Amino acid sequence: MTEPRRRHRVLMVSDFFYPNFGGVENHIYYLSQCLMQRGHKVVVATHAYGRRSGVRYMTNGLKVYYIPWLPFYLQTSFPTLFGTFPIIRTIILRERITLVHGHQAFSTLCHEAILHARTMGYKTVFTDHSLYGFADIGSIHMNKVLEFTLADVQQAICVSHTSKENTHLRSRLPPEKIFVIPNAVDTAMFQPDPSSRSQDEIVIVIISRLVYRKGADLLVEVIPEVCSLFPQVRFIIGGDGPKRVRLEEMREKYHLQDRVEMLGAVAHANVRSVLVRGHIFLNSSLTEAFCIAILEAACCGLLTVSTRVGGVPEACSST
Repeated sequence: MTEPRRRHRVLMVSDFFYPNFGGVENHIYYLSQCLMQRGHKVVVATHAYGRRSGVRYMTNGLKVYYIPWLPFYLQTSFPTLFGTFPIIRTIILRERITLVHGHQAFSTLCHEAILHARTMGYKTVFTDHSLYGFADIGSIHMNKVLEFTLADVQQAICVSHTSKENTHLRSRLPPEKIFVIPNAVDTAMFQPDPSSRSQDEIVIVIISRLVYRKGADLLVEVIPEVCSLFPQVRFIIGGDGPKRVRLEEMREKYHLQDRVEMLGAVAHANVRSVLVRGHIFLNSSLTEAFCIAILEAACCGLLTVSTRVGGVPEACSST
């Protein structure tokens, strides 16, 4: 007789979760749903988003603790080290957690939850979703924190081989403890629809957080140049962030209101409806561990054009 599979009670912890928009948020949500389908119990802990505070329930009974901490910088919590211990301990004991899974190196809540879980004797897993440097002050500080946090985690997961090498060098975690699990896409949610595309013009779609790391400043320079060279090209930009103002200023400066459509933040459920309107998907990231948006665009039948950085070549080869 086969031994029955052990059911885990997993606590997913990150500063980045719904209603915030991004790849980390989607990854945590869909991973939680898949684990629940396999019979495991999953609970998510993140900080409060505006009036969304306390306990909420999502699809299939996914329980989310919106801890009443306000974002400090770029949606991350203020680092307190021991300030989060009482509530993390309460969640772990109340939900009878057996495994704590932290996501994203830039998440303060992730680091503190892993630290407290290790102190209490629980098993911990860490997933890194981004690439970081080694030379600037911010990266040096973050790498030291990561090295301390991952000192005795059971396993670490990266979304690409490039990300694995980056995490190994930054955290000094033994390579045999780091596993590569590429991001996946539910292709049933991203089906092509040729009837939605314009036949008279070429539409380039950009869906991304409008921040420096995602190459928003490159778009400010590239879009006017492309529009001047190719009158039949139009852009659709979905996403929000601090660089949105620069893109709107560019659109006003070059009088491109009828050729550059700014959608603002796009809910993940509506991403397909935007992608199927385009012919080309453009990714301008300056650093990228994987870029799941490329896979989603390819599933919708778009040609993809991207900067050759990080794990993007791995994502493109998988399409």
